[in-house]
Amino acid sequence: MNGLSLTTAVPRNRLASPSRYAQAYDVCVEKTRRTIVALADSPKSGAFAADGNYFAFEEGFFEIGNWTSSFFTGMALLALQSTKDLTFLQQINRLSDVYSEKITTHGRNTMHDLGFLFSLYSVPLHQLTGCPAHRRTGIHAADTLAKRFDVRGNYIQAWGPMDDVTTSYAGLAIIDCMMNLPLLFWASRETGNRFYAEIAIAHAETTLKHFIRPDDSVCHAFRFDLKTGKPVGPDNYCGHAVESHWARGTTWAIYGFALAYRHTGKRRFLDASLRLAKKFTALLDDEWVPVWDFKLPSDLPPLRDSSAAAIAVCAFDELLEHHTDPALAEVAEALLDRLCSPTYLDTDSNCLGVLREGEVGDGVGKAKSVYTSWGDYYFMEALARRVHGLSPHWR
Repeated sequence: MNGLSLTTAVPRNRLASPSRYAQAYDVCVEKTRRTIVALADSPKSGAFAADGNYFAFEEGFFEIGNWTSSFFTGMALLALQSTKDLTFLQQINRLSDVYSEKITTHGRNTMHDLGFLFSLYSVPLHQLTGCPAHRRTGIHAADTLAKRFDVRGNYIQAWGPMDDVTTSYAGLAIIDCMMNLPLLFWASRETGNRFYAEIAIAHAETTLKHFIRPDDSVCHAFRFDLKTGKPVGPDNYCGHAVESHWARGTTWAIYGFALAYRHTGKRRFLDASLRLAKKFTALLDDEWVPVWDFKLPSDLPPLRDSSAAAIAVCAFDELLEHHTDPALAEVAEALLDRLCSPTYLDTDSNCLGVLREGEVGDGVGKAKSVYTSWGDYYFMEALARRVHGLSPHWR
């Protein structure tokens, strides 16, 4: 693989025109018109699909594994802001009862991805409408997330009910959780209670200490002793192996640390985000869209992950608001430009999925070359910033 660096100039003819971005954004809006109605009609998870039919995914809305429903509401909220079409709001509001029920009746069956779920639903809905019910639901979600904090190890447990110490997930934290912290930062600002922010900061500090290797690669998971909270060692559920370098995990970390800096002003979080961004770009090649794991053995196919590329663009956008780097900005545009190509962008109106060639990794189903709801959301977020000047929901 021919590595790139932040000093490598991106050829100008590789950068997309504004009209190409606008056309891609319109594709997202029109597909979102269908997905948000389908979700409101039958609330459920919608993680990934080989044919783009997310709602064939066999996981209910209230199941503990559901972390993806809000990628559709997040896209609908972007569409609402850009089009001013209130039908998006009507469909989004049809889901308010099930989101409330998710953390009341079904509160035990939730995991750390309450941040993904409610930062793309209740929080922006309250910000856009001022509705107190959405505020209450968002704060309740933050309370539920905060209960997953282990004070002995200073981390948020990723998966499994917190009262079940027999599960293999007990004592486990994963890199994805960096994107759940904005919910806690929001609750802290909204209530004036530092409790939420202190948990978020503690988890970010623990992640910085244990997840980033000396070479600035990132491990997916890390275990802690249940009794003492002391670090046990790295683990893996999504990358190829424990010592591998899962591309999407790196993008969660780049974006998460940049957001942690936004919410705290702590320079070490910004420095971490920048180091990881440099590592990520150095591992890209002329295809731009990264392989799904940077440490794949040579005998395995170097499958690309469009979702990691989409998240990377959003992560770089956040990072660049705090650190000027023209070369990094050009890499972000090159990544987004490549995603707008027919290789990755599906413009077929009969397909609900937007981005092809997403990789789930070695997790559930070991799905390869699929459409992913998270990839679609972050692609639309990146486009919304450029086409309509919209800010991300994570602030």
